[in-house]
Amino acid sequence: MIESKKINILIAISLVFALVVSILFVVVANTQEANIINTGKAEYTSKIFGSDIISVEIIADEAQWQEMLDNAINEQYIMADVMVNGTKFQSVGIRPKGNSSLTQVASSNSDRYSFRFQFDEYIKGQTCFGLESFVVNNMLGDNTYMKEYVSYDLMKEIGVDAPCFGFADIKVNDENWGLYLAVELYNESYEQRVFNDTSGMLYNVKSMDKGGNMGDNQPNRQNNNMRAMSDMEGGENTRFQRPNGESQERTSNELPESINGEDRSVEGRNMEDRFPGMGGDMGRGSGGGSLEYTDDNVESYGSIFNNVVGKGTEKDYKRVIEALKNLSEGNNLEEYFDVDQILRYLAAHTIVVNLDSYSSSMAQNYYVYENKGKITILPWDYNLAWGGFQSGDASSVINFPIDTPVSGVEMSSRPLIEKLFENPEYLNLYHSYLQQLMDEYFANGKFEEKINTLDTLISDYVKNDNTAFCTYEEYKKAVSSFITLGNLRAKSIQGQLHGTVHSTTEDQKADADNLISAGDLNLSDLGSMMGGRGGNEGFGGMDRNGGRPFFGNLEEIEIPSGMELPADMELSNMRQEGRIELQEEMRGNPTNSIVPNSDIRQNLGKNNLIQISLLLFVLIIATIFVARYKKDY
Repeated sequence: MIESKKINILIAISLVFALVVSILFVVVANTQEANIINTGKAEYTSKIFGSDIISVEIIADEAQWQEMLDNAINEQYIMADVMVNGTKFQSVGIRPKGNSSLTQVASSNSDRYSFRFQFDEYIKGQTCFGLESFVVNNMLGDNTYMKEYVSYDLMKEIGVDAPCFGFADIKVNDENWGLYLAVELYNESYEQRVFNDTSGMLYNVKSMDKGGNMGDNQPNRQNNNMRAMSDMEGGENTRFQRPNGESQERTSNELPESINGEDRSVEGRNMEDRFPGMGGDMGRGSGGGSLEYTDDNVESYGSIFNNVVGKGTEKDYKRVIEALKNLSEGNNLEEYFDVDQILRYLAAHTIVVNLDSYSSSMAQNYYVYENKGKITILPWDYNLAWGGFQSGDASSVINFPIDTPVSGVEMSSRPLIEKLFENPEYLNLYHSYLQQLMDEYFANGKFEEKINTLDTLISDYVKNDNTAFCTYEEYKKAVSSFITLGNLRAKSIQGQLHGTVHSTTEDQKADADNLISAGDLNLSDLGSMMGGRGGNEGFGGMDRNGGRPFFGNLEEIEIPSGMELPADMELSNMRQEGRIELQEEMRGNPTNSIVPNSDIRQNLGKNNLIQISLLLFVLIIATIFVARYKKDY
C-alpha cells in the first residue's frame, strides 16, 4: 500500500516520464526526417550528375512507345520504367520535348527526339534521388556534342546557379538510342538544392510562344510559325531533298530565295535582314520577355507569367512588375535584383554568343527567379550558342562586343543589360568576371585541354551513335573547329578588355581593321539547325527501320498540326484524374515499389503517424499505472 502523501509525487513523476519519452520520440523522428530531406536534396547531384556518362534506360510498352513517337508533336506523356545509373524507377512519365527542334525531327524519319522525364507524373511524390524531373537533349544542330555542355560549364565556373548537367547514354528497351545531354529542370528540387528554400517563384521566359506554349515546365503546347523559323539557320553543305528526290548542297548561311512565293534571299548577316519582323523593334516589349516595364497590368507580361513553374498569384506577379518598374528607372537595383549573380550570368552568356536569348530580338530562353521581391536570372537552352543562331559569319561571333552584347535590338530595349552597364562599378565587376573566365577557362591552352578531355570522354559513344545527326568524321572536324572558335573568341574578349579591340557595336562598325580574324574557320563545321548529315547520309541518321530520313526543301516544310492541347485547367484535371486512377490501381499492386528516398513526403507522413501512435501508447500506459495505484490507495 502506497502512503497517501506519496501518491501525488508518484502521479507527477509518471506523467513527467510519459511526457519526456514522448518528446524524445518526436525529436528522434523529426531528426530522422530532417536527415532524409537533407540527404534527398543533394543526393541526385552525385547519384545522377556525378557520373561522367549518365546511364538512362527506358523500359516501355513497345506499342505505347511507338504511338508516342508517331504523335511526338503532341508531347503527351506515357508511363515507363526508367533505370538511372542502375537504379530502377517505376511508372515514370516520359514525353518528347522541344519546339522547332521537335518539329524538325517530327518532319524527318528520325526518332531521335529530346525527352522529358517526370518522376511524379503518375506516382505522387516520387523523385529520382530527390530530383523531380530532368530533360535529355538530342544534340540537334551540334556536331561537337559539347556547345551546350561548355556553356553551362562556364556558368558553373563563374558561380552562376546553373542546373546540373551531364552526358547521358540513352537506351530504349535494350536498344541504343544515342548520346544526349541531361539537364536538371528548374523546379522545387532545384530550389531546395540551391536556395534551401522553395518559397520563390520561377518563370520560364518564352517570348516566341505567344500561341500558348508554356515551356518545358508546362504541358500546354501550340503552334507558332515564327518560332518554327527560329532555328532555320543554314550552313555549308547542308543537305535538303528536292521534291524529285535529288539532294542539293547549299553554301554557308544560304536559304532558298523564296518561301511560299515570298522573297527570302540572303542579303544581310542577321536573321532580321532575312525575315522581316523578327528583328528591330519586334524585340521591344515582347510580352515582357525584354524585361521592359510597360504598365502595371499582369496581362502585359505574358511571356513571363504565362510560363510560371507551378502556380502563381497576382500578388506574385506584381512583385516582378514592381522590380521591372524600378529597373526602368534605374532605382534601387540591388534591392530588386541580385546584381552580382546577374553580372556573372551576363559574363558567361556574352562569351558563348547565344542569340536565341535575351540578347537578341527573341527575348527568351532564360528563367526569372523571384523571392521576396528580389530577382535573378538563370541560364537555359544553349543548343544554339557559339554562333548557332542569327550569326552572319565566324568573325561576328569571335568579335561579339562585350559592352553592347545585343543583336538586332538597341541596348535601351534590354534594360537589364543597359541599366547595369550604365553603372561604372557594375560594369567593372562584369569585366572582372570576364577576365576571371579568360584566366581560368581559356588562358594557357585551358580551353583546348577542356575540349580534348570531353572528346576523350565521349568520342567512342559518338562513334557508335547510330542515330547521330552527323557522321563521326564530321564530329571530329567539329571538335577541332570548336577549339579554334573558343581560342579566337577568348583572344577577342581579352583584346576588348585591354582596349586593343573595340568593345561596342558602333566602334566595331566604324573601325573593323582591329578585329580578330576568323581565318578559314567555318561556323557550319560545328553544326547548324536544319542541316548536317545524319548517319552515313541524310538528316537524323538511320531511322529505326533502316530508311534514310530527310527534310524536304524549305518550301515544302509544314508545321505539323495537332499541337493544341486542352486548356490548362482541363489538362490539369485530366492529369489529376489519371493519377488518382493509377493510385487506386497501385493499392492492390505491391510490385509497384518505389526506390528508397524516392517518396519523401509519403515517408514523412508515415513517420508522423508513428510518432502519434507512440505518444498515445506511452500516455495510456502512464494513465493505467496511475489509475491502478490510485485504486489501491
